[in-house]
Amino acid sequence: MKKKQIVVLGAGESGTGAAILARQLGHAVFVSDKSPVKPEFKAQLNEAGIAWEEGQHTMDKVLKADEVIKSPGIPETTELMRSIRAKGIPVIGEIELGYRHAGPCTIVAITGTNGKTTTTNLVYHLLKTAGLNVRMAGNVGKSFAEVVAEDLAKGNLSKDRVFVLEVSSFQLDDIATFKPDISILLNITPDHLDRYGYEMANYIRSKFRIAMNQRRGHLFITNANDPHIAGFLSGNPDHVRCRMEKVRRSDLKNGYVRIGRLMAFDLASTTLKGPHNGFNAACAIRAALRLGVRQGDILEGLATFNPPPHRLEKVAEANGVLWINDSKATNVDSTFYALQAMERPTVWVLGGQDKGNDYQPLVPLARKAVKAIVCLGIDNKKIVEAFKGLKKTIVETRSATEAVEAAARLADEGDAVLLSPCCASFDLFKNYEDRGDQFKAAVHELIQKNNKS
Repeated sequence: MKKKQIVVLGAGESGTGAAILARQLGHAVFVSDKSPVKPEFKAQLNEAGIAWEEGQHTMDKVLKADEVIKSPGIPETTELMRSIRAKGIPVIGEIELGYRHAGPCTIVAITGTNGKTTTTNLVYHLLKTAGLNVRMAGNVGKSFAEVVAEDLAKGNLSKDRVFVLEVSSFQLDDIATFKPDISILLNITPDHLDRYGYEMANYIRSKFRIAMNQRRGHLFITNANDPHIAGFLSGNPDHVRCRMEKVRRSDLKNGYVRIGRLMAFDLASTTLKGPHNGFNAACAIRAALRLGVRQGDILEGLATFNPPPHRLEKVAEANGVLWINDSKATNVDSTFYALQAMERPTVWVLGGQDKGNDYQPLVPLARKAVKAIVCLGIDNKKIVEAFKGLKKTIVETRSATEAVEAAARLADEGDAVLLSPCCASFDLFKNYEDRGDQFKAAVHELIQKNNKS
């Protein structure tokens, strides 16, 4: 293999993992990040003997690269990328680098606007429960490149190794030969349109890149009832050139996922609540079956699965009130699924940094499922305006503690309190994890206070 001068743009999880793998392969590596580099990534780069810079891009160093590996967060429209493209330097992403060196391993890749992380975790859990030699990476946990580097160092890149990857549209934009054995496209709804010239068609094409290199012997699992997916497939019939399995609403009946005529999987006793999680489970089950997992092992995996934090996460139940943290719901569709899953009268906590949301699709669900609304944000005018016609109590708050205390006053025995913000978190919190963690802490503090009184 020819040794190259590799420049990695971005020193986050993805960039650091790419740099470590490239260095391990014997390339000369330089990492450049215009923002400050987190201490943990500095330590990793220093330990690997990789040169790096922060707070700037030294262009004469960047433009000497034989190949650039860029962070998925860097848009093509930046002056940096225009300069790199003008010089004709090849550019790939970290997912592509990991794929090039993953050897004979099997790859399951999952994308979609909503549900990626839950489905990725579920596929991983089903395969792990069945005893497969599996690791999870990508847009969740460690980067793909880093786990490939770890396995390469230990000699674990064997034919029986399975990688389950969550991949975003930004990551898919920077692939070239990436070719998963199984790909899953869950859904497509408007998101990140500022990155795609405010053209939905561009975003849709980006998501479909997950299947662009698949051929005979591969499997593409997707959503038969998603209009954007159906529209793209109709207009681009040759894009998917492998076996395609479409999951339909009719596959989900009375709490069961049905696969063909002979197999049914009961979700009633699992943590996978709501039609959207039924759909996620149907996709994950199909992937597991494709990899030879037996029905009994799948049933065991479904029964023991716990969703990742901040996604319809049960926080506590006290005095007959169920508290649920769905802080990851940062858009209308995610919150729609959360409200659809509620089985109790609900005090709904929402708000934050609005992303141009149209709240109207939520009004019928809110009318049916929601008894009161607690706004959690600096500017709540748009939310108040959208839901004031429901004639329900609306309270405005400015902190997680204040929101929890307000929700507790509004909730009665037998109710639920749902944090499903429908907005980004950056007005009051560092990120959605911080918002969810503060909400959970406030709930537990309130319960402790009530127990003492």
